[in-house]
Amino acid sequence: MYAIIEESGRQFRVEEGQQLEVDYREATAGDQITFDRVLAVRSDDGFKVGQPTVEGASVTAQIVGVVQGEKLVVQKFRRRKTYRRKTGHRQLYTQVKIAKIELG
Repeated sequence: MYAIIEESGRQFRVEEGQQLEVDYREATAGDQITFDRVLAVRSDDGFKVGQPTVEGASVTAQIVGVVQGEKLVVQKFRRRKTYRRKTGHRQLYTQVKIAKIELG
């Protein structure tokens, strides 16, 4: 069984037991969050597609912790002007583990 959810403008295909990284949230490890925007669900009964979401379906996840993404390098350069700037950035993500997919 799997579900397709929408979170922060992105879509994820999730299964029970899977770990995934979503945008950073102010929460502690062990808390539970619920994703209500379920776009499609595949189960033993068949495939259900929502218009735009599946009625009564939700995905429950448990927060594992906070992780940092890869470093992004930002360079600014102006030719012939001796202008060079190099900075970096690492995005924070919240890592969650999918606990349960409910059809409702």
